[in-house]
Amino acid sequence: MCAATALPSQSAEFPAWYGEVVRRAELAESSPVRGAMVIKPYGYAIWEMLQRELDDRIKATGHENLYFPLLQPASVLAREGALVDGFAPEVALVTEAGGRKLEEPLAVRPTSEALIWSTYGRWIQSYRDLPLLYNQWANVVRWELRPRLFLRTTEFLWQEGHTAHETAAEAVAEALTILHDVYADTVESVLAMPVLRGRKSRGERFPGAEDTYTLEALMRDGKALQAATSHYLGQGFARTYDVRYTGRDGTDAYPYATSWGASTRLVGGVVMTHGDDRGLRLPPRIAPHQVVIVPILREADRAGVLQAAAALADALRAAAVRVRVDDRPEHRPGFKFNEWELKGVPVRVELGARDLAAGVVTVVRRDTGEKSEIPVARAAAAAGELLDDVQASLFEAARDERERRTVRDRSGYVELTEYLSRAAGLVEAPWCGRSECEARVKSDSSATIRCLPIDERPAPPGACICCGRPAVTTAVWAQAY
Repeated sequence: MCAATALPSQSAEFPAWYGEVVRRAELAESSPVRGAMVIKPYGYAIWEMLQRELDDRIKATGHENLYFPLLQPASVLAREGALVDGFAPEVALVTEAGGRKLEEPLAVRPTSEALIWSTYGRWIQSYRDLPLLYNQWANVVRWELRPRLFLRTTEFLWQEGHTAHETAAEAVAEALTILHDVYADTVESVLAMPVLRGRKSRGERFPGAEDTYTLEALMRDGKALQAATSHYLGQGFARTYDVRYTGRDGTDAYPYATSWGASTRLVGGVVMTHGDDRGLRLPPRIAPHQVVIVPILREADRAGVLQAAAALADALRAAAVRVRVDDRPEHRPGFKFNEWELKGVPVRVELGARDLAAGVVTVVRRDTGEKSEIPVARAAAAAGELLDDVQASLFEAARDERERRTVRDRSGYVELTEYLSRAAGLVEAPWCGRSECEARVKSDSSATIRCLPIDERPAPPGACICCGRPAVTTAVWAQAY
């Protein structure tokens, strides 16, 4: 359970603050395997809420769930050279099993494009078999050198979609639909995390992709977090694994592919987007408990207060509010207040004999700390209104913070790279499109191009912030997790 000592200061010790919040709020802890985590019930409940929201949207766009094995022959992965090159340092291999050395090593899936496309060759024979619209919920293993709970772990949970299409236009439309209608909608409307929608530069694309579309969020320490990606893969995987079908004109054709994924790193994103020096601040739509009722008990009026708390909880549940009554006798109310603040429950209701005598309950918002008294008869309806307001307020606060930390002026290369090297936020600046300039900014500031905005306006007249050549686009730079 949470400790009584104060959390590290978020503004002064953000990494320590993050680690302590994840631990004390009982989201996750490190496992005996370096870089892997144990997701605790409260953290897993948040993931389940997120999983449900994503899964509903994925299915609403016409996709079905399936499952592929965790292990794949190393030779299958090796056939896709770009994919192997991109993941080579992170791939784990099984070389022994059943007490003997395997004839061929098995790769523990870092992602599933190779295995799935080696299988799709048996499923796609004619244009009538297209499109294939499939998604799987799975775990993956990537041997992480600098692990951090939820953000970068050796093993993590995610969903990965893998689709096949008759035309390039259909595949690109698929990748963008997933980015906007599934990922952006979930991240913004459920997690209350404002995101930039964009394309990755050539140097930042997923290995084997022709285009990678991304959502980029800004955390409260000024670093960016890649929230989700959707890839247009072209025909590369189909050609590598010789997946051909008979087209409408009777000739052989290769299908066009997409893949896309979002993972448990989004739980870490919620912590870092909304948390404060008291702990989590969970958006109501992702909170396992949207309201916690804390009865203020004295022996003389214990039964009556507990009965009133149970009745209020029933009314809230009838209004589809997730509610917890914290009537644990071993803890005092102050301990409970601190614990639920740490765990980020959006609304706390305090209920005692004096409140009942006055016909009110005391309601406290986690996002602002604001207290108010509400008539008992209106409590259930008022809670729903408050939850909607908390959800909107958290999103607006995160959007305002991103705007405050975004530099768009043209102060010059030295000023902008100094800003980036402090991980102070985002820089939007003209870019010539040359990889040499991209690499120079990274070398001088540790920042990368997070995205080229999809909805970008025509490149403003002017020069690349790095080299002075004519700009061809606007790029968004930041240090990132």
